[in-house]
Amino acid sequence: MSEVAMHGHGVRGMSRAALQALAGNADPGKFGRMFPTLPAHEADEDDLFQLAEAMKDAVGPDGRTDPAGDNPNVPAGYTYLGQFVDHDITLDTTPLEQQKADPLATTNFRTPALDLDSLYGDGPGIHPYLYDRAPDTHRVIGRFLIGKASASKDKAGKEIRALDNDLPRNQVGHALIFDERNDENLLVAQFHLLMLKFHNKVVEDLENTRPALKDMALFHEARRIVTWHYQWIVLLDFVERLTEPGLVRRIKHEGRRFYRFKSRPYMPAEFAAAVYRLGHSMVRQSYSHNRVFNPGPDAITDGTLGLLFNFTGKSGQIVGQLKDAANTGGGPGPLPDLPSNWVIDWRRFFDLGTPPEANFTLNHARRLDPFIVPALHTLPGLRPETDKTAARDFVLPFRNLKRGLQLGLPSGQDACRAMGIVPMKPSEIATGSDGEVAARHGFHKKTPLWYYVLKEAQHHHKGERLGPMGSTILAETFLGLVHGDPDSFLWQRSNWTPDLTSQTPGHFTMADLIRYVKDINPIG
Repeated sequence: MSEVAMHGHGVRGMSRAALQALAGNADPGKFGRMFPTLPAHEADEDDLFQLAEAMKDAVGPDGRTDPAGDNPNVPAGYTYLGQFVDHDITLDTTPLEQQKADPLATTNFRTPALDLDSLYGDGPGIHPYLYDRAPDTHRVIGRFLIGKASASKDKAGKEIRALDNDLPRNQVGHALIFDERNDENLLVAQFHLLMLKFHNKVVEDLENTRPALKDMALFHEARRIVTWHYQWIVLLDFVERLTEPGLVRRIKHEGRRFYRFKSRPYMPAEFAAAVYRLGHSMVRQSYSHNRVFNPGPDAITDGTLGLLFNFTGKSGQIVGQLKDAANTGGGPGPLPDLPSNWVIDWRRFFDLGTPPEANFTLNHARRLDPFIVPALHTLPGLRPETDKTAARDFVLPFRNLKRGLQLGLPSGQDACRAMGIVPMKPSEIATGSDGEVAARHGFHKKTPLWYYVLKEAQHHHKGERLGPMGSTILAETFLGLVHGDPDSFLWQRSNWTPDLTSQTPGHFTMADLIRYVKDINPIG
């Protein structure tokens, strides 16, 4: 979901026969195709850029988007769960201009599994810098390190104490986490922190309820519990919220028809470069972040997307990153800790059943439609001297469309026909200001796959959930990634249901996870 950091690795040549043999791909470190025999959709990059420009969401005089574009069924926190999941299953570091139309030759540096390797690394033995140490022996233990947010003030000048609510960082502010992309904006950073605390809480409960578990046995049992509950959340809370209730269970019962592999999963390009980029449509221009940063009159300012990128280590833009010139000669100094007034209020991002109160707003994700907020039309890193051609790659919708072109993705219509789904009519795609531009270039008849997924959701469900093609690819891929992992709950115990405390026994949602961790609104 994130395209602020570029994905990809160097490309190796592969035969045409290899491209046709995707279903038998035995290398879990590769991208590949779900529909290898479909022709690539061809388009002119200038035409794609015009379509990308037409995909900009409108903002009013106050700089905010129309609330009618919010998705009433999807709280905004699921956007960043989606980004966290993306970082867990894919890593592709080749610069955009070097990417080729052969996904089988592109290495995926993440295991294509919901195994939380982005959180755990290879464990305390191989990546000890992620983990805490016993105060007496300094031996690495199976709890994650947690960083501290420094004391700060609210608008009224009232002090907010220092809190254990930042990622652990070194002396220059670099997050001590296995995947630095999870520090590229504050919301995904706070989500990563939540998952660190989730593991630590499971360890604490196991120490109290199963005292015979010690050392690495304790760590591995905690990791299993955390990972299985996370897999459940992704399949039965996240995916079904974006598709339809019962879809995952139905596919599990009837079998996957399109995402097939002999033994070990691959990462389908149709999923990674098109369907799963639905998350970019969900991003808001600004957020009611906590009681200090929200649209209300008692707040300092709104939680804009720009600020949420500033208050991270990876962005390199944290306010106050230069030391006092008298002490450093004006050179760059250590990045400051996260101010405590920027610690997230989870009630504003997931529906925790919080009663209405003054200045409290539950953020909703934007609808799944072709409109992307203006903040994502100029990605961080664009420099004033950049020429116009290079600047286009900082327009996220264009980057997505160009990536699909370079990978040779099929048109949305061809993908639908391959799946036995009746495609949308050209007149249905040509609707709206974006559709007019699409039709001008013939994209209403042969539609880029990513754009088709968003248009399909808009047409069939008013952007509240995916349409038939997008839903099927999303659900089959995630189900396959879990089913193909020999350590997953579907492999180990297919009838398993969550056993941690939840509001609905046998089920577990993001709201349940937050309640379990008991760190809902640290600043009050």
